[in-house]
Amino acid sequence: MAKAIRVHQTGGPEVLRLEDIKPGSAGAGQALIRQRAIGVNFIDIYQRTGLYPMPIPFTPGGEAAGLVLEVGEGIETLKPGDRVAYCIAGGGAYCEERLIPADQLVKLPEDVSDEQAASIMLKGMTAWYLLHRTFPVKPGDTILCHAAAGGVGLIIGQWAKHLGATVIGTAGGPEKVKRALAHGFDHVIDYRKDDFVTAVREITEGRMCDVVYDSVGKDTFPGSLDCLRALGMFVSFGQSSGIVPTFNLGLLAQKGSLFATRPMLFTYIAERKDLEAAAAALFSAIRSGVVKSTINQRYRLAEAARAHQDLEERRTTGATVLIP
Repeated sequence: MAKAIRVHQTGGPEVLRLEDIKPGSAGAGQALIRQRAIGVNFIDIYQRTGLYPMPIPFTPGGEAAGLVLEVGEGIETLKPGDRVAYCIAGGGAYCEERLIPADQLVKLPEDVSDEQAASIMLKGMTAWYLLHRTFPVKPGDTILCHAAAGGVGLIIGQWAKHLGATVIGTAGGPEKVKRALAHGFDHVIDYRKDDFVTAVREITEGRMCDVVYDSVGKDTFPGSLDCLRALGMFVSFGQSSGIVPTFNLGLLAQKGSLFATRPMLFTYIAERKDLEAAAAALFSAIRSGVVKSTINQRYRLAEAARAHQDLEERRTTGATVLIP
């Protein structure tokens, strides 16, 4: 038997229940892994609340790292004892042991720890596709990233600075502003004190931004559009404050023939070659020091509800992990 967090009805953090499960044995194409660290992300909250519908009952979570215990028939790339990590859609990560398709696992380099990997697979590969695929950032670009002190934000700040961009962020409160400034951001706007559109206009001397990366949603729209120069791109990749309201596409024309997109990581890593490329780029960035994983919160698996509550109430910074 192993322990897992199960959700039998959608709702608040209290619906996260610790239960016994039987992971089973690895079948063809599968691996049985013992998890050592589990990442906590806003997508887990969206699953728990029903914003992202899941079949009931389910186990939340999309990323973790651990040890291969057993492999099924046909698996030649993995063996028991291998250290692995993953980032997948469909939940299932909040547990001690689990079965998983082997082709969704990537091996960990020796100098990348379990906690590092669990804390950064989803957020790091999200930063990768945003900066390298959705809007390929190049030297001289000016970018705005909301939630700069969050898990993805801190990675974007470091990576975008390495790519030669001028990096502007927004954060709530002096501590979060300070943390973002220590992770690559050139300018951080405290949205609790200042209007971020006005501040961006002042920082850029009216030139505004080439791209806005927005994981906040309702509270930052349509202000995000007002931070873009003509032909700029609005990238909405989350909605921590609520869904972006429906708007007429004509608004994009009015504000400068803007581009807008709502991407998802799992589209970008659906093919094995793309998953391997994303993981390789991320591990290289970690090992070279371009990106540092900042784990500021650790909870026991049984404390998953408290972890969710702290994340929802914006009491966290950087990455959060559960330890089975």
